[in-house]
Amino acid sequence: MVHPPDPEVLDRERRWLAEIEKRGFWSRSVALLGRGGPGYLQSAMTLGGGSVSASLLAGAAFGFQLLWVAPLGMLIGTIMMAAIAHQTLSTGMRPFEAMRVHAGGVFAWGWAIGALVASIVWHFAQYSLASAVMVDMGDAAGADLPRGAAGVLILIWAVFTAQAFGTRSRWTALFDRGLKIMIWLIVISFGLVAFKAGVDDPGAILRGFTTFQVPDDRGDVTSAALIISGLAAAVGVNMVFLYPYTLLARGWGKGHRRLARFDLGFGMLLPYIFATSLITIAAAGTIHTDFQGTGISPVEAAKTLAGVIGPVWGRLIFQLGILSMVLTTITMHMICAGFCCSEMFGWEFGSLKYRLAVLLPTPGVLGCFFWSEMSVWIAVPTSIVAGFLLPLAYLGFLKLQRSRAYLGDALPTGARGMAWFGGMVLATAVIIAFLGWYLLTRGPAFLERFGM
Repeated sequence: MVHPPDPEVLDRERRWLAEIEKRGFWSRSVALLGRGGPGYLQSAMTLGGGSVSASLLAGAAFGFQLLWVAPLGMLIGTIMMAAIAHQTLSTGMRPFEAMRVHAGGVFAWGWAIGALVASIVWHFAQYSLASAVMVDMGDAAGADLPRGAAGVLILIWAVFTAQAFGTRSRWTALFDRGLKIMIWLIVISFGLVAFKAGVDDPGAILRGFTTFQVPDDRGDVTSAALIISGLAAAVGVNMVFLYPYTLLARGWGKGHRRLARFDLGFGMLLPYIFATSLITIAAAGTIHTDFQGTGISPVEAAKTLAGVIGPVWGRLIFQLGILSMVLTTITMHMICAGFCCSEMFGWEFGSLKYRLAVLLPTPGVLGCFFWSEMSVWIAVPTSIVAGFLLPLAYLGFLKLQRSRAYLGDALPTGARGMAWFGGMVLATAVIIAFLGWYLLTRGPAFLERFGM
């Protein structure tokens, strides 16, 4: 685990948090905006290739009809993450051990293994997208950058940032500030494109968020697959694993529980909803009418959107947003792999074994060359398995949320406690229901594809 800050710094922060608790809502909220960090780490992890592809394809194929998917997925994740933060900060117990002792080994090991597998396999798609984006940015600027060279540059950057994470307090602070800048750069980039694209019917956007439409399939694109991928892209099992450790890494405790909830809202929930919604709106406003029903890549989308802003800047702005998403996701996947192995096998953070575990996802650089051929037989089954392991983790946290032996006096009680637990149950039920719906509607086609 990352070494916590200096005790004096933590003590000053606790006194500051106690002082602002006396303020009114708005004054306290403004003060909390300048703090936080773990929420932005989750944004860095979730805003990646999966989010881009699902949001782009949703807008291109179905216009504004699936705008509700990303906010629902992230709202579900935020409810669960808030509970995880409450549990971790109230007890200070390492989450994997807490899950193993108080929920059961099946939940703990399924959670950790699912997070590790997801971090490794989904890495291939991130490199494929990042290298394609860098090549296209070079082309837009008049430079010729081979995909292999782009992949090597990304790999060097990712290894450095992942290995340096948590080693020095000064570097960690720079890392946090850099992530915050990149996350809001993503939102601003897509916001510019969506604004320039324009919207003829603002009411259609409102209906897309509020009516929960499930449109008919369009060509080869199925609404069921996009709904499941959109929900899965919002909060992955590897995000759920890494998050509580980033809280402990900062030395946070009971006094930081409000800050943690606020950080989830402004560091994870809002940036994700803004970014994914703006991508969908931009695609719906520019690509939807001429969509052929066979799919579209982010690079193709960038070239289409280039006409909205300009042949060079249109592509560069859109691609810069995508590249920021994917680079941060690559780093966080590597860090998550190291944490998973450390917790499962008892390795010390920063040890040689931990550093080697951080490198486990690096074969994903091969995605620069082979991802189009590997995607079917690796990404699809792994996404389904990891998707089913997410409810397993959620069920484990449901058990922890009602465990007096684990939470003690911090066990949420009364109407508020039951409402919170009810929200967690509902969030878990929604994920399980959509997974079941997907298997019933698309399962036979999936089995047929793999010769089963």
